[in-house]
Amino acid sequence: MTRSTSSTGSAQGAGETRETTVGVGGAAESTDMVLNIGPQHPSTHGVLRLRLVLDGEVIRRAEPVIGYMHRGAEKLFEARDYRQIVMLANRHDWLSAFSNELGVVMAVERMTGMEVPERAVWVRTLLAELNRVLNHLMFLGSYPLELGGITPVFHAFREREELQNVMEEISGGRMHYMFNRVGGLKEDLPAGWPGRVRHAVAEVRSRMDVFDRLVLGNEIFRGRTRGVGVLSPAAVHAYGVSGPIARASGVDFDLRRDEPYLAYGELGDTLKVVTRQEGDCLARFECLLEQTHNALDLADACLDRLAELPPGPVNQRLPKVLKAPEGHTYAWTENPLGINGYYLVSKGEKTPYRLKLRSASYNNIQVLSELLPGTLVADMVAILGSLFFVVGDIDK
Repeated sequence: MTRSTSSTGSAQGAGETRETTVGVGGAAESTDMVLNIGPQHPSTHGVLRLRLVLDGEVIRRAEPVIGYMHRGAEKLFEARDYRQIVMLANRHDWLSAFSNELGVVMAVERMTGMEVPERAVWVRTLLAELNRVLNHLMFLGSYPLELGGITPVFHAFREREELQNVMEEISGGRMHYMFNRVGGLKEDLPAGWPGRVRHAVAEVRSRMDVFDRLVLGNEIFRGRTRGVGVLSPAAVHAYGVSGPIARASGVDFDLRRDEPYLAYGELGDTLKVVTRQEGDCLARFECLLEQTHNALDLADACLDRLAELPPGPVNQRLPKVLKAPEGHTYAWTENPLGINGYYLVSKGEKTPYRLKLRSASYNNIQVLSELLPGTLVADMVAILGSLFFVVGDIDK
């Protein structure tokens, strides 16, 4: 038995290859088509390539092909001192820049045994939750867009602007905030800023029902997502999937509750870990939406606590040359897209000997090889979009 192949090119980088299995006597037994979605394609969120083997309309095999955006950030960490690596870690998930900074500085602080002022801890928690809302709003708007619903993305960007304005005011940046520092934060809050944040949070909350009614209440959206791309808890554990995607499959784990960091240990009454049991595309969207509601509540709780704190420092005075003692440590955070881990190894120098980054999107996207086989090509975009990934977070 032999196999012959032929290939053709098509627009948007979606190449086709036909694989024909030839039996004894030269009769064709079956024909499979290998379809490349990407790496430059509107359905892939960026430079991601999916290699699909199709039997008619049904996907038989799927392979995510990554690395088209690889910057070698982990190697660059080794050539920057502990102040400079914050800039590199900031960028891999461009929708979660503050949270990315946070994990790196927490690892360095743990290595050096540094205590962060209480005021900085609460401000960090507040900004991390605002960053979570910003991240989730992007996917709450773009996911319906991929399924043909144009309107939600305009609402999502309006709400993002409300929060981007206050984030820009405090940090000077709209995407890459660079507001974390080893030992605390860049500077204290501007006068009147907490009040403006409270107003922005209230404005966003007052209009979040748009997504409940306009998206979840849409029968076409529900028809395209209910029962589609069901991810089992066993696959979640096998692939290391985390975040709202894992919790939509019934895996009840959230670092903010289960291994509290920052001020989350004192926010137990407000923090709600959102889970679903269905594990389908609809459940993942519902988890993301409900988690956004809860992040707004957590932001309000942080503002309440900050109002009670007396004025005080928001950072530690650092030596001119910051060196971490020889050793290693691991810090992990519940980023908007899932668990981010930072394994830091030091030889006692001013630069890391090794800083290994475990990004949420990298693990989450690998499960596509489990999710896509057996589904229709028409459902591929719905499943792919429901994993809520950022390509830079995959490639690092």
